[in-house]
Amino acid sequence: MPLPHLSLQAARNLHLAAQGLLKKPRRRAQPSDILSTVQRMSLLQIDTINIVARSPYLVLFSRLGDYPSQWLDDALSRGELMEYWAHEACFLPRSDFGLVRHRMLAPEKMGWKYRQEWMHENADEIEKLIEHIHENGPVRSADFEHPRKGISGWWEWKPHKRHLEGLFTSGKVMVVERRNFQRVYDLTHRVMPHWDDARDLLDQTAAEAVMLENSARSLGIFRAQWLADYYRLRQPVLKPLLECWQENQRVVPVNVETLGEMWLHADLFPLLPQALDGKLGASHSSVLSPFDPIVWDRKRAEQLFGFTYRLECYTPAPKRQYGYFVLPLLHKGQLVGRMDAKMHRKTGVLEVIALYLEEGVRVSSALEKGLFSALNHFASWQGAQRVSLSRLPDQLFDACRSGWEIDIA
Repeated sequence: MPLPHLSLQAARNLHLAAQGLLKKPRRRAQPSDILSTVQRMSLLQIDTINIVARSPYLVLFSRLGDYPSQWLDDALSRGELMEYWAHEACFLPRSDFGLVRHRMLAPEKMGWKYRQEWMHENADEIEKLIEHIHENGPVRSADFEHPRKGISGWWEWKPHKRHLEGLFTSGKVMVVERRNFQRVYDLTHRVMPHWDDARDLLDQTAAEAVMLENSARSLGIFRAQWLADYYRLRQPVLKPLLECWQENQRVVPVNVETLGEMWLHADLFPLLPQALDGKLGASHSSVLSPFDPIVWDRKRAEQLFGFTYRLECYTPAPKRQYGYFVLPLLHKGQLVGRMDAKMHRKTGVLEVIALYLEEGVRVSSALEKGLFSALNHFASWQGAQRVSLSRLPDQLFDACRSGWEIDIA
C-alpha cells in the first residue's frame, strides 16, 4: 500500500504544529504555560548571551507571545523545571529527572562538562563546600571570593565555580533558582527528597528509549537520523524501535516531497487529513532564537526548511557573513530570513543592524506585514520604545526605512 504523500510545506507545518509555532497564540499567556510549553518541546536550551533577550526567554516568547520573563525563573524556583545537560545545558521538566539521572551517576562520560582530575585534586575543599551548603543552605558561585588574576590576563573561573559545576554534572547539587540569571545550587537529596536511586533509577537503555520517544513527539514529523541529536544521544539502532512504535501505533510512515520516507508521531495523527489536503495553514510570524529547537540541529533545518544557519558570535568580526547574534525569522511556515539585532536597554531601542531575506523570498505586502508585526512584538516585549533599521533588502519597509516608534497602546 502506498504511503500517504505530503508536500514539503505540509511537513514543515506539521513540525511547527508539534513545536507550538504553527498559529499565533490564541490567548494571553498564563504562568502555567511555561511548564506546558517546555513539556511540549521536551527541552529548553540555555544560553547566556543577552545582546537581545536571552535565548530561553526568547524561545518561550516565540510560542507564547508577550509574557513576563520572570515566569521562567518562577517555574524553576517552584520546582516545575530543573536544569541539566540534555541537548546542551537545558531546562527540562523536573518530572524528567529520571531520564538524566544515569548521566549524573557516570559524570566521567560527560566529556568536557566534567573534569575528574579537578574533582579528585580538590576533594577536601569540595567536601567542605558540600558541608557548607548542608549547614547554610543554597549558594551561588558569587558567594565566594574572587580569584587572583590569571596568567592569561583573563579572569579565570574561581575554584568554587569549578567545584559547583563539577558537583552539578555529577548530580550532587541541583539548580533551585536563578538570581539575575546566576545559578543557585542546593544539595540534590534536599531538592529530590523522595527520589531513591536503588528504587527509581532508569538504566541508560530505558532512559534513552523515553528520550527518543520524547524527541519523536516534539519533532512531530521526522527522519530517523534526526532523533538522536535532540538529547545528544549516540546514534542508536532505530529500525527495531521504529517497528515497535509502528506496531503500537505510535508512529506511521509518510512520504514527503524531496525528503522521501519520514515518520509522523501519533500526537499529530488528527492533523494528517488536513495536511494531505493542503489545508493545514501556518499563520505565525515570529523572531526565533538561534537555539530554538526548530534550528538547533543545523542539518535538520537545512533539510526541512532549506535554511542554512551558522552561529557567528564566536567568529572573528571580519569573517562574519551575517553578524554577531543572528536571529532566524519565521513567517507563515517558512524561515524567510534572519536579522542581526541588538537591544539598547538604556535608550529603549531595538536596533536591527541588518536584515536579510533568503534567496527566492519575494517582498510582498503580506511578508512585510508579518515581519513588521514580528519585530514590533519582539521589541515591545523587551521594553523598547523604538525599532531602528539599518541594512535592509530592497523594497522592504520602504515607508519606514529608518525604523518606527512603538505604539505602547
